[in-house]
Amino acid sequence: MTLTVTLVGGPTAVLDLDGFRIVTDPTFDPPGEYRQEGAPITLVKTAGPALSPEEIAPVHLVLASHEHDDNLDRTGRMFLASSARAFTTPDAAARFGEHVTGLADYESATVTRPDGKVLTVTAVPARHGPEAVLQQSGQVAGFVLSGEACPRIYVSGDNASVEVVAEIQEKCGPIGVAVLFAGGAGFKELADGADLTLGNDAALAVSKILSRAVIVPIHADSWAHFRQTTAQMRELFQANGHGDKLLVLSPGETATVPPAGTADS
Repeated sequence: MTLTVTLVGGPTAVLDLDGFRIVTDPTFDPPGEYRQEGAPITLVKTAGPALSPEEIAPVHLVLASHEHDDNLDRTGRMFLASSARAFTTPDAAARFGEHVTGLADYESATVTRPDGKVLTVTAVPARHGPEAVLQQSGQVAGFVLSGEACPRIYVSGDNASVEVVAEIQEKCGPIGVAVLFAGGAGFKELADGADLTLGNDAALAVSKILSRAVIVPIHADSWAHFRQTTAQMRELFQANGHGDKLLVLSPGETATVPPAGTADS
């Protein structure tokens, strides 16, 4: 089985499993501002997608971690609504059609690929910052993908907790590929600027826990609230002996995911 990853930008990536194409958190709007109702912050998108919805077609499955504008923007919502099959949180699914399925933590569903192989999608927890923020953020999900001739793939969603990742591997089994939403997102107005997604030090801690996994960081570009870059992550991983586990992509770039320990960082 060949797995390629294309970074569209922000949290949006295309995972291609031998032609079965999965899109994470669709965001296709141009740059702009998003005022957050009930929160003292404004999200600022600094760059549009490197690829359009038409350029990444065909898409067989969409994974939407939650409904924040930097994870599911206006065009992304239309993309999700028109998708063939999608998984998200139960709350978000209620606002879309029957083809969008809501999964609770550790609930699973299956999808049959065109080659007849079955892919299992399991929703997993995602802790989007400290408790004070969780009360405002609503439901957030990560996903674990598994199946015949397929590495176990973890898509973190907006998770900032290393402990949550350890729990997920314990419950779901060894992770072969970890698509981590990174960037150390945060706002000084929320929880004293606490990380809302994995910072680089936390991503390194995750890499140590997921000892067999290739680490693919995304959601660290195209928005003003990201405070750390994947270039800085690369330096940190290399300095700590994990550089060969890291696969860093620029928006618009596609790479084949190698076995763990052989990534070109």
